[in-house]
Amino acid sequence: MSLDPRAEVAERLGLAEVPPARFASPDEVRERLAKSDYLSDPAIASTTFLADRLAKPVLVEGPAGTGKTALAKAVAEAVGARLVRLQCYEGLDESKALYEWNYRKQLLRIQAGRTESGGAEEWRALEEDIFAEEFMLTRPLLEAITAEDPVVLLIDEVDRVELETEALLLEVLSEYQVSIPELGTVRARQIPMVFLTSNNTRELSEALKRRCLYLYVGYPTIERERDIILARVPGVSGALATRIAQVVRSLRELDLKKAPSVSETLDWARTLVVLGREEIGDEEAAATLHILLKYQSDIERATKELLGGRARA
Repeated sequence: MSLDPRAEVAERLGLAEVPPARFASPDEVRERLAKSDYLSDPAIASTTFLADRLAKPVLVEGPAGTGKTALAKAVAEAVGARLVRLQCYEGLDESKALYEWNYRKQLLRIQAGRTESGGAEEWRALEEDIFAEEFMLTRPLLEAITAEDPVVLLIDEVDRVELETEALLLEVLSEYQVSIPELGTVRARQIPMVFLTSNNTRELSEALKRRCLYLYVGYPTIERERDIILARVPGVSGALATRIAQVVRSLRELDLKKAPSVSETLDWARTLVVLGREEIGDEEAAATLHILLKYQSDIERATKELLGGRARA
């Protein structure tokens, strides 16, 4: 038996050859993600590298707005793959995640092929005909499986679906295949990279977790958030980026209804650049908190913290 997990998966899928590895090392992951303006840390880089080498999905958990979805997008850009995204929500079912039949097209085919005599044999032939791939509407999971070109499959906010719906994902995550009653088993034509994101709104099933590598993406350190600001916000000064990162870190330590996310930090930084700020004091920061925070009670608490001189730099 081969010791290369990618070779084992390729053999199981019946691929003619083993697809080449996408990354040579975790350091290469960091370098290529940085070119896509995604500043990773060692845990992100090593998990992404192992996901490729082990041909396993990655479950990325953490607070909202910490860059989980952005990671999948950056990996797709870094490896030159197409991003296929399944946005999860309560009530998501097979027809929206996997496939559904094009009933209108099937009906037209039945009407076109039906004769006046219309015996049982004719109906059996029509039934076999209308349940073919040409009458199928593919949804993100099946689209990623059947794609000929390289893809990165993003299953976003998987914690929003019910436990029963998770069962739809298990075959794709473990075998890279989909079972369709009318057609049989449809196997992947390449080995996609798969990222699942979760904001921890509910506990995911053990069956799903077993099939994935685990990565937790929390709020960045002050130094990393400063680097993210500098990379993503044109015209921001180093002093301003540092001050923004310090203020945001101090606010995240408060008891807020919603802590500021990285994306909101970037919005705040862009706002201050537009206002012509190269540095900000506590009063100037307090005056623009409505860009960073989304609840009036949070703005009032943060303002009191800043103007009270207790925000830690």
